[in-house]
Amino acid sequence: MESSTISFEVQSQLPFEQVIEQLTAALKEEGFGILTRIDVHSTLKEKIGADFRQYAILGACNPKLAYTALEHKSEVGLMLPCNITVEDDDRGGSIIRVGDPEAMLKGFGLDQDEVFSTVGHEARTRLERVAKKLQT
Repeated sequence: MESSTISFEVQSQLPFEQVIEQLTAALKEEGFGILTRIDVHSTLKEKIGADFRQYAILGACNPKLAYTALEHKSEVGLMLPCNITVEDDDRGGSIIRVGDPEAMLKGFGLDQDEVFSTVGHEARTRLERVAKKLQT
């Protein structure tokens, strides 16, 4: 698993749709559900006629963690849900990128808040376990 300043990345040998199925199941095991799915490939084709690779943006949410954060300060809803991208890899398989909740909080200066820090750390820990399950 590779890390960047805002995400961690996993390569999988599985094709696009299979990775999304595996990702959905792994998220469920960690208490997350997928609230949104943006099919970038289809949207770009429909809106501007662009031929783009298979690419989806998934909005994942852990209701217990989201509730804790929203009860503390409702404006944090602007940072929800956690975004995960899945795309075809031109070398074969798929690439999964998981947004790092701790990095997002830090980027907005919320990492010094004890409640947000705790929620962000828990979300990151759970999402890291999801990412590790997807490595093939």
